[in-house]
Amino acid sequence: MFAEHPDKICPAFQKQEPVIKDIMDNINRSKELTEKAKFAEKLQKEVNTLLGCPDYSGKKTDCKNCHFIANLRKKTADLILKVKKLG
Repeated sequence: MFAEHPDKICPAFQKQEPVIKDIMDNINRSKELTEKAKFAEKLQKEVNTLLGCPDYSGKKTDCKNCHFIANLRKKTADLILKVKKLG
């Protein structure tokens, strides 16, 4: 999504994205739910950094896109943790 204009990506997203991508890869590779949950907790922390960005502006398309992606990832982490709790 942001690959089309890498020079216009905000620094917060540029910093967090590789970390979040690595955590998502670990979640996808994990076989055990407890291991997935461990990474989901880390994911929540990293995603909250983006959602709490002090430079957020609801008028900027990049900010809206960043928050949209962050919210999807937050829902993923929340779902994994909810399943673990039920399991």
